[in-house]
Amino acid sequence: MGKRVLIIGLDCAPPELVFDRWRGDLKNLGNLMEFGIYGELESTIPPITVPAWTSMMTGKSPGTLGFYGFRNRANYSYDGMVFANSQYVKEETVWDILSRERKRSVVIGVPQTYPPKPLNGCLITSFLTPDTTCQYTYPPELKEEVEALVGEYMLDVDNFRTDEKDRLLRQICEMTERRFQITKHLMTTQPWDFFIVVEIGLDRIHHGFWRFFDEGHRKYQPGSKYEDVVKDYYLSLDRQLGELASLAGKDTAVMVVSDHGAKRMEGGICINEWLMERGYLTLEERPTEMVPFSKVRVDWDRTAAWGEGGYYCRLFLNVKGREPRGTVDRARYDEVRDRLKRELEGLTDEKGNHMGTRVFKPEEIYPVVNGIPPDLIVYFGDLSWRSVGSVGIGSVHTFENDTGPDEANHSQYGIFITGGCKMEARGKISGLHVMDVAPTVLSLLGLRVPKDMEGKVIAA
Repeated sequence: MGKRVLIIGLDCAPPELVFDRWRGDLKNLGNLMEFGIYGELESTIPPITVPAWTSMMTGKSPGTLGFYGFRNRANYSYDGMVFANSQYVKEETVWDILSRERKRSVVIGVPQTYPPKPLNGCLITSFLTPDTTCQYTYPPELKEEVEALVGEYMLDVDNFRTDEKDRLLRQICEMTERRFQITKHLMTTQPWDFFIVVEIGLDRIHHGFWRFFDEGHRKYQPGSKYEDVVKDYYLSLDRQLGELASLAGKDTAVMVVSDHGAKRMEGGICINEWLMERGYLTLEERPTEMVPFSKVRVDWDRTAAWGEGGYYCRLFLNVKGREPRGTVDRARYDEVRDRLKRELEGLTDEKGNHMGTRVFKPEEIYPVVNGIPPDLIVYFGDLSWRSVGSVGIGSVHTFENDTGPDEANHSQYGIFITGGCKMEARGKISGLHVMDVAPTVLSLLGLRVPKDMEGKVIAA
């Protein structure tokens, strides 16, 4: 006990690529797996950056945290959505607990850390920061040190949903190189007990380049000049990981984790088009071209439900006495919700084949439900299809994303790999969840795990 812990977060890394397809080429990750512990890491429902990383760093479920995606309902109005930044994180993170125990942390790129909060150590916020004119470090003077080292810090690429693939690839590589340059600098100049860095570039490269290597993707292009882009990026991450593990030293437990996985995107389901077809949603005037749902005029007095787009669908009911112009009687709430669930689970693809859509009720998957959750959480095609919120498309199925080109969706399982500190090699294990990471870190550092953490200690 009392050892240091280094976490290298690879946003969106799926076990299918790391454990299987490219394992033989990823030497450093392969060594960690061979001499340590690894397994599929089940993500939150939904498997989205927010709330998954915060669930991982608090050991708490989205229901406890009270947010269910990047944007959440602030109230029961029709447009009262708020962005879940660090101010909405009310539960203690790992570094909050460590600060209280007088242990030092270095935190780089973890989502939901903007605006930065004080800690015993230093922090650089994530891609969810508006831009670098904001205060994106703690302490504030760290910003000058970062920019003296790498110039302008790259929080994210400009736009990963783009056809400008050369520009996108160049920016991803440049961003990743700068992030790891800063990481190595802080690893060797700052005292620390706990260090975490999250790289968002892997998520961006999956969404931008998946179809070029995946032979099963409906838009696969054999022989493209981008065919090896994703694999080459993994190889570069593996080299960086080896350097970080070497810098950390033999007395450091090293973890490699991802918040969720990735899979090919088959297409999109236009949830509001589907609701209109079924009579659940009525517009005052139907558009003749694609329009974001927020821009249309809804006849709320004749609407029972509406949906939001994204990698999963958030479906909301228009309930009397809850929403301003609710139409669904509270006494019929369960009946209407159950009917919607059955109909959504019966969805077929464009050829009439059953899609395997999964639909969740928040109160059935979370121990408590805080904030304002969706009435239903929907995985179209078990996350092989995304949710498209725009209307005016004219069909339920679409193969063009309404927010720009995107070739991959999120999947339910990410990765967990750990080794170092003479940890007994156990090989591949099962039953791991993102909420298990926080209690495992605390245990490795010799600290008591709070009783209200919902995860369990994986290894010590």
